Amino acid sequence: MAFEEIKGDRIARVLSIYTKLLDGEIVNKAIEARKHGVNERTIQRDIDDIRNFFDEDVERAGYLDSIVYDRTEKGYRIEQVNRMKLSNDEILAVCKILLDSRAFTKREMTDMLDRLVSCCSPKEDSKLVKELISNEEFHYIELRHKSEFLGKMWDIGIAIRNCCYIEMDYYRTKDKSTVNRKVKPVAIMFSEYYFYLTAFIDDKDEARDDFDVLNDSFPTIYRIDRIRRMKVLDERFHIPYSSRFEEGEFRKRVQFMYGGKLNKVSFRYKGTDIDAILDRLPTAEIISEEHGIYTVRAEVFGEGINMWLRSQGDSIELE
Repeated sequence: MAFEEIKGDRIARVLSIYTKLLDGEIVNKAIEARKHGVNERTIQRDIDDIRNFFDEDVERAGYLDSIVYDRTEKGYRIEQVNRMKLSNDEILAVCKILLDSRAFTKREMTDMLDRLVSCCSPKEDSKLVKELISNEEFHYIELRHKSEFLGKMWDIGIAIRNCCYIEMDYYRTKDKSTVNRKVKPVAIMFSEYYFYLTAFIDDKDEARDDFDVLNDSFPTIYRIDRIRRMKVLDERFHIPYSSRFEEGEFRKRVQFMYGGKLNKVSFRYKGTDIDAILDRLPTAEIISEEHGIYTVRAEVFGEGINMWLRSQGDSIELE
């Protein structure tokens, strides 16, 4: 009976300290020891047990709570160190973005959405999120290539990380042929439904027959779903730090996923939403504005921008 009483006292004491911490109060060892009729070493063990519980509870809670000693307050308090999971509203936003991307097959998309929605906490919220995306998910139309390439994309990522050459057979749409390439992979990018590999061609003699741009400082762009066969080679390449590929800077200038030289374009915008133009072209600058007509200049790679400029109709006029 005495053992049961001692065990019950300890449970009550630990729960009391745990509740104080959750309520944002400071736990002072000396005060708690006097309150519960134990020594400070016992209170320290209780705090350590609660700290271990927090460490083990990360996966369920979705964030890491840590018990820290506050020297100013001369006691222990709880501190949320870092969120480990998405919040429910973030999960909903990511699901909507995934559906709108149409980047994956229906099977892949359904699997990813189910796993994301299952992360909702509390669990009853997962039903609400599922309802909010159910119509789009039901009517989801996968892209015509119907390729599953997540494993291939991961292998490309590892090759980029380790600076390993990639040899691949690539289906080229301009002449409907499959060509063999040995490339230095430097980035994976996503744009308007498709994932792309950005790489530097290795064999310049072969490139001379197939590419308009021979200057090795300009990378080529490959749609990953069109890579028919791929092998990551043991052979490695080296890019000096001063010449390293700046993915972020390149991304600003390759909005339309067409390889080619770096071009500067200038145009006059007569539409009603200049922000939409500046958001679409991250390198764009407003040179002047007069009577609601903007003169804009931007840097882009390749000729893809010409197609986009023509698609804007009378709202854009080339200079």
